[in-house]
Amino acid sequence: MTAHLPYQPRALDHCVLPVDELSVARDRLTALGFTVAPDARHPFGTENACVFFADGTYLEPLAVGQREDCERTAQKGNVFTARDQAYRFRNGEPGFSAVAFATETADADHSMFREQGISAGRKLIFGRTMEDASGASGRATFKNAFAADLRSPDSFFFTCQRVTMPQIDRSGLTAHENGATGIAAIIASELNPTDFQYFLQPVINNRDTEAASFGVEIDAANARIEVMTPEGLRAHFGVDRADRSRGIRLEGIVLTVADVARFRARIEDAGVPARACSHFLVVDRAPGQGAFFAVNLAGSAR
Repeated sequence: MTAHLPYQPRALDHCVLPVDELSVARDRLTALGFTVAPDARHPFGTENACVFFADGTYLEPLAVGQREDCERTAQKGNVFTARDQAYRFRNGEPGFSAVAFATETADADHSMFREQGISAGRKLIFGRTMEDASGASGRATFKNAFAADLRSPDSFFFTCQRVTMPQIDRSGLTAHENGATGIAAIIASELNPTDFQYFLQPVINNRDTEAASFGVEIDAANARIEVMTPEGLRAHFGVDRADRSRGIRLEGIVLTVADVARFRARIEDAGVPARACSHFLVVDRAPGQGAFFAVNLAGSAR
């Protein structure tokens, strides 16, 4: 058992949102008032157009840029491309396939995931060029350690270590017309959420699990991970789970915003349907938007 459990929960880093085409994701997210970063290509065939937030988290709309590279690297043991292909095969696009947590110790995470019996496969080390809003660019290097539960084929988790980062200014990319500033919570669903708490605890690095009326909640360092029953998902967000199969399904993202009225006005100006449910304003998933987005109408993080 790893000694640092449960004292230092990991911080949420980003959400992986498979899409068919980046152009569709860019159009949708821009319409919602987000600033979308320039397209970027991974060396293993996928590409993204990210939405970065001031709190350090981000959304990663992910498309297949070069299918042959994705297939070849998946066959050679690249967990990221293999899981992405499996998700698209089973679910299509758009979707919400993975959650990444920040780490400074991907090697140790990988060892711990193996000890816990939740490793999804080999570590992934790669580099790519990053670009800021002005066009300045530099080389970044990442190391990822993957965790998955065989009972849950439609989601996976990983830790992401930024080994090297270029000195570029991304502040222009974290300012959004809709006032979004970060991610407050990740919303998932499962028929019996408690069946997966012992998988999620080492992933988040927090054994303190709160039993809620409709599921379980585990705090990351900067956000809450909530796994709800289908009934809870419907009651809180007005969203139906896709089917009655078992496993964690990643459903939605609760955003923090500078001003709820500003966010709502931006959505209405774009002609995008939004609805109030419980104490949330919900924007349902759509082409280019693989998860539902929600903001707390009371203005709090939760």
